[in-house]
Amino acid sequence: MNFEQLRALSAIVDEGTFEAAADLLRITPSAVSQRIKALERSVGQVVVRRGAPCTPTEAGAVLLRTARQVQVLEAETRTALGTGAASRAVTPVAVNADSLATWFVGVLREAAGWPDTTVRLHVEDQDHSSTLLSRGDVVGAVTGSPTPVNGCRVERLGSMRYLPVAAPALIERFRVGSGIDWAAMPVLEFNAKDGLQDEVLRARGVDPAPPTHTIPSSEAFLAALRAGLGWGMIPELQLRTDLSDGSLALLEDDAHRDVALYWQVWTLEAERLDRISESVRRLGRQALRDAGAGRNSLDGTAVPD
Repeated sequence: MNFEQLRALSAIVDEGTFEAAADLLRITPSAVSQRIKALERSVGQVVVRRGAPCTPTEAGAVLLRTARQVQVLEAETRTALGTGAASRAVTPVAVNADSLATWFVGVLREAAGWPDTTVRLHVEDQDHSSTLLSRGDVVGAVTGSPTPVNGCRVERLGSMRYLPVAAPALIERFRVGSGIDWAAMPVLEFNAKDGLQDEVLRARGVDPAPPTHTIPSSEAFLAALRAGLGWGMIPELQLRTDLSDGSLALLEDDAHRDVALYWQVWTLEAERLDRISESVRRLGRQALRDAGAGRNSLDGTAVPD
């Protein structure tokens, strides 16, 4: 294998097709195909699933991680030699939608001042973003897993608190005495992976779930809550004046859920990775609850800050 073959692989995964990868690399689609075929011959395995979009095979994911690491090191070397000041290195990062809608905006604000870095965001649930790391799709991820992906270091950022809220008019419609008819009141969920509302309902003996609306957008989820479509768990960081001005109301004072968030990043010595890690660490710990409880090493054990 050689670097041009690895570059073609990462371009295909990033862009989704051989044609788009060719446009990115400024070569012909035939040249991209030839590089991938040569790469597959050299490793003796198929590395790309031809589809829409194209995705790496298990062997391709191993090579993709190497390709990403080589690209980072190449950019670092060019900068050190004074030949890469005008170039930008792509830094793919995974973040959950609720963080992106709240505290992670500060990271993007700081990234706007990095002339050598282009951020490529993958929005993924915090319980599944580690998969993107292991496949080589991203170099860092805000994740719910404290267990390091192989070749990554992990540190705890803090906990995001979710509160059960609804529009006051909806609460009144389903009020029973001094309580709420949890089994009948409609509920919102972010997507099929969102289990926060189910946890609250199960704790109250509600099974099966009441009528459920799926709203796969943090901003639209909040808008749907305000509109009275259903109740849901919302990050307290996302609530501004909603509780104080009466737009939304807490369903119960003690029904909150705290979701721990971690930052996982490759253990590659690179200034670009250190810089985004420092930004994520600082801004995450400023915004999240019980932050700064220490970092985790490669084996997952806590080490002092």
